[in-house]
Amino acid sequence: MTNRLFDASVAPATLPEADARGPWAYLWWLMRIRPWPLVLSAVLGAVWMVPLALVPLVIGKAIDQAGRGGGDAGIWLWSLLALALGVVQAAAGAGLIQAAVGAEAHALSVSHRVLMRHVVRLGAGLRGQARSGDVAASAAADVESIGNAFEVVGRTIGAVVAAVLVAVTLTATSPVLGLAVLIGVPAAVLAIGPLLRPLQERDEEQREQMGIATSQAGDIVAGLRVLRGIGGEAAFAERFRRTSQEVRHAGESAGRMEAWLQAAGVFLPGLVTVGIVWLGARLALRGTITVGELVAFYGASAFLTLPVSTATEAAETLSLAKVAAGRLCGLLRLDPGTADPGHPEPLPPGPLSLVDAHTGITAEAGRLTVVVTPADGTGDLADRLTRPTGTGTGGGTPTVLLGGVPLDRVDPVELRSRVLRSGPADSLFSGTVREELTASADRSAQELRRALFTADAADVVEALPAGLDTRLEEGGRALSGGQRQRLVLARALLAAPDVLVLEDPTSSIDAHTEARVVHRVAAARAGRTTIVFSDSPLWRGVADREIRRLPDAGPGSPDRSADAGSGSPDRSAGVPS
Repeated sequence: MTNRLFDASVAPATLPEADARGPWAYLWWLMRIRPWPLVLSAVLGAVWMVPLALVPLVIGKAIDQAGRGGGDAGIWLWSLLALALGVVQAAAGAGLIQAAVGAEAHALSVSHRVLMRHVVRLGAGLRGQARSGDVAASAAADVESIGNAFEVVGRTIGAVVAAVLVAVTLTATSPVLGLAVLIGVPAAVLAIGPLLRPLQERDEEQREQMGIATSQAGDIVAGLRVLRGIGGEAAFAERFRRTSQEVRHAGESAGRMEAWLQAAGVFLPGLVTVGIVWLGARLALRGTITVGELVAFYGASAFLTLPVSTATEAAETLSLAKVAAGRLCGLLRLDPGTADPGHPEPLPPGPLSLVDAHTGITAEAGRLTVVVTPADGTGDLADRLTRPTGTGTGGGTPTVLLGGVPLDRVDPVELRSRVLRSGPADSLFSGTVREELTASADRSAQELRRALFTADAADVVEALPAGLDTRLEEGGRALSGGQRQRLVLARALLAAPDVLVLEDPTSSIDAHTEARVVHRVAAARAGRTTIVFSDSPLWRGVADREIRRLPDAGPGSPDRSADAGSGSPDRSAGVPS
């Protein structure tokens, strides 16, 4: 669709912060930031539905015209009017589909963007706050439910307008019938209300179970090799089987309630139709209304099943959307653990130093620093050196200084572009090897070859069936541990950050290969700040500076550090504040 009115895109730079206070607040915000597709959908929905409501009345007029002997001219006039209504309805229906799809696409696109934007902000902070399956389920099922709600709005408003028009027309002809419509249709819609709360509760339960199952499935796939190695495959399979049965039971429970809702959407308007037809027939027998009016009333009452069924569909869809928006808002309210710098300070150009007075780790600008620390503390230290802690302004734990600027004061975009952390938890996503390695930026073929050489991963690529164009499975499951680790290292080197933090980058590589990688990385990163967490003597041998953290080193325990070639440890450099 080339018409900009139906363009669902909102420029990322202009996308405001989402209102995540609650589901209704979020849905209202979603409508406000781009209202035109929804407004147009509502207008076209009314234009589409009204002719359908007027056709029975036109046919009734034609019958009365023929009964009074008005001649062919009158019949032709009413017939042409019915044809015109059909043409208007067809044209409005075509536009309604475009507008409804545009509104749905807007809701889908923006919801995906705000979710992914917040996930990127959370970074490593997402772990421990939400299950991995929650994000996947929200990006799929929840966003789709929100989009469905925006799609049904136009038809729902059209149904309401058409129902009011029918009621007004019937009231003008027969106040009794008009009153019956005005009372019967809202009563039928309101009677569906008690079913919505149980449906919403069961949908929430089903959504919760789906999130658990998705998380378990992801854990099983990610750790399949380990599970097979320790013989835990059967236990995890049984656990997932139980969870999947709970999802099925929750789905069946929600399905039963949806079936009751659908049945009510047919039965209740049917009662209204029967009542209006019975009342109209009684009035026709008394001579209060004509035969043509009776036919018109029957057609109008039969038409009323459509607005009521549409209202039923809208109620069900909005109920699902409320649950979905609530889940999405729950993710959007997760705290990244870092405060917005407000007025960020720019980092100085060139190589950057990294100083953490709390742990005593100091990495001088343009030098290779190797940190020897217990394995269980590596992740926390690397996390602290690369993520703002939010504790540097209140007199608490001092923040890390990057190029002399507190990490909390650095713009997050600039921080991510100049500081990169790479560790064993890094993922390889599905796609070609070339796409994986160049994900951070466009790089030339020469730069790509240089990174593969430095990580000693050229032979890994050459052994693949299609080289760089070979498609990898999720997580690089077809690769060995050493191959995967070298490709991850090549990707980090290709990003060429000013500060590169590596966690055990050669732990899965044999000694001969490790020796080549260590010396090549040291040469390739010369003049740029590199921090390597490793106890390998090969890394320690090429380090410009080595920092040893004692096994029980807490915030108050001194570290031992030494410059390469100094011959004695420099104890003063590792004393925390």
